[in-house]
Amino acid sequence: MSDLRKIIIDDNEIEVDGAMTLIQACEQAGVEVPRFCYHERLSIAGNCRMCLVEVVGGPPKPAASCAMQVRDLRPGPEGQPPVVRTNSPMVKKAREGVMEFLLINHPLDCPICDQGGECDLQDQAMAYGVDFSRFREAKRAVDDLDLGPLVETHMTRCISCTRCVRFTTEVAGITQMGQTGRGEDAEITAYLGETLDSNMQGNIIDLCPVGALVSKPYAFTARPWELTKTETVDVMDALGSSIRVDCKGREVMRILPRNHDGVNEEWISDKSRFVWDGLRRQRLDKPYIREGGKLRPASWGEALGAAAAAMKGKKVTGLVGDLAPVEAAFALKQLIEGQGGRVECRTDGAKLPAGNRSAYVGTAAIEDIDSADKILLIGTNPRVEAPVLNARIRKAWSHGADVVLVGERVDLTYEYEHMGTDRAALEHVAGLDMTGLHDKNCIAIIGQGALAEADGAAVLATAQAICDKSGAKLLVLHTAAGRVGAMDVGCTTEGGMDAAIDGAEVIYNLGADEVEIAEGAFVIYQGSHGDRGAHRADVILPGAAYTEEQGLFVNTEGRPQLALRAGFAPGEAKENWAILRALSGEMGAALPYDSIAQLRQAMVETAPHLAQIDAVPENDWQPLPAGQLGKADFRGAIADFYLTNPIARASQLMAELSANASARGKKPMAAE
Repeated sequence: MSDLRKIIIDDNEIEVDGAMTLIQACEQAGVEVPRFCYHERLSIAGNCRMCLVEVVGGPPKPAASCAMQVRDLRPGPEGQPPVVRTNSPMVKKAREGVMEFLLINHPLDCPICDQGGECDLQDQAMAYGVDFSRFREAKRAVDDLDLGPLVETHMTRCISCTRCVRFTTEVAGITQMGQTGRGEDAEITAYLGETLDSNMQGNIIDLCPVGALVSKPYAFTARPWELTKTETVDVMDALGSSIRVDCKGREVMRILPRNHDGVNEEWISDKSRFVWDGLRRQRLDKPYIREGGKLRPASWGEALGAAAAAMKGKKVTGLVGDLAPVEAAFALKQLIEGQGGRVECRTDGAKLPAGNRSAYVGTAAIEDIDSADKILLIGTNPRVEAPVLNARIRKAWSHGADVVLVGERVDLTYEYEHMGTDRAALEHVAGLDMTGLHDKNCIAIIGQGALAEADGAAVLATAQAICDKSGAKLLVLHTAAGRVGAMDVGCTTEGGMDAAIDGAEVIYNLGADEVEIAEGAFVIYQGSHGDRGAHRADVILPGAAYTEEQGLFVNTEGRPQLALRAGFAPGEAKENWAILRALSGEMGAALPYDSIAQLRQAMVETAPHLAQIDAVPENDWQPLPAGQLGKADFRGAIADFYLTNPIARASQLMAELSANASARGKKPMAAE
């Protein structure tokens, strides 16, 4: 039940929920209140005092608006609504005093500080700062922390807002940061000098309102006003987090999260944020043809001619990689099937049923996790497969949701009931009495590791049966950004991966670098990086990476999202759909579109829901027939979080993080 209260803010009367804090009420009234420590997604600390407001008729001193609720205000003598002022002389004087205190020890680093130009302290000092200080003592200095290769620290700039401490403990679920000391000796520090062990740690860079925590790889490379900013989506996992790609000229300089309540809130994983150095290295920038066992550079005409000649009259199979946009998958399907060939996108062998969207996507939205009372995880480790989704499950757990895991026992940053690691444990769960669960919000999340084994279809059918019995919603957690979209346009072969490559004379590999292709077949590789696929190729056609072309991606909940071009592909590399269109012309079977708009039109005729950008379509529930479960243990889908795709494997930073993670995983030996 909502408890609506009337309140007057700066002569404006509004009605708000009594549970709201004054700072939230002010925002609803369109009044901006300055703040450093308050953040919508973190607990309230109330320690920077920048958000002071005057409560008329209250105590004769300003109140911290982030820590006071509307229901705590007393009405006027005749029952009039309480009055709050955010621009009175008392408030102005108080905020100027707070700003003067904050700047007492803050160094004059603005010209060399990476936060310069997008710094909350700079902005608020312009509005509330005074041009003098009454402080005459020497400024204090603090030693910098070593938090690892991602976050660079300049702790003398720290204003003790504790946002980083609250984020790491509440959202990321690690306990390595805290505040020690009191008064002038108070400082944010890392427990026993440890580096941060989380794949969400980069978010504290965005949270820091000053330049105390900045990005180590981006340090001293660019200023915010030099960068062109492009809003797009992330493809490092299948969550489809909203991101902003900042470029300086042709180079991607950094990747930042954008707010999207339905998908990633305002967080992204470290792989999404720091993978940009992999966009520069090991790039394919010209076509190649293999002659006498060696690759030699070729012209586009020559390479397309060689590919067309190899494909004519042969048994052709097309493989769709994990990072391929829907347009490229659709064009490949039309080209290959026009030649009588087959196309397959389930390159990891996942037993996802073609045509049944309720089984390969599910019926749940990511947002449903927030209101869940019970969450069942089947054969998945969301902390590695989708760290931002895992943070959301942690939030639901902290609000009282019960988490149950069937699969490997791993550290998920929250407590869960472990039912077992094998298929028998899943059968046990399916046999439990679930009558009491129908009144509750339940969600089952099934991972790719559970579906990639021989009995994957039976595991999925059992998960659907559990959902039927308990009234839960199902979410299939994908690990490949391009998978759902490729399945939506029908890039599947009866019998899966094995049937698709069985007897193929020519394999057209569209960026599928995780697949071992046996000797014998002629391989045409189209992709952005010189990874495993390119090593095995006979013809290489260089394509654009995800920041270099427009493309549709459908995320793990089935939401179509548009990725926009932030820069241009290097050298002679072209957009993926355009390469396939040119090749079809070379083969004398030209595809019926000359622009990406015409291609999208044809695509939407096949799968109409792809036209609804950023909407989650409802899927009709179609339970799969029950199958025979095997005996094996559930295994995780990802062996190394930092090296899952060609862009990440080309990144020096990801290699360093991977090495650090494996070193941390080895148990320390006692000194003899």
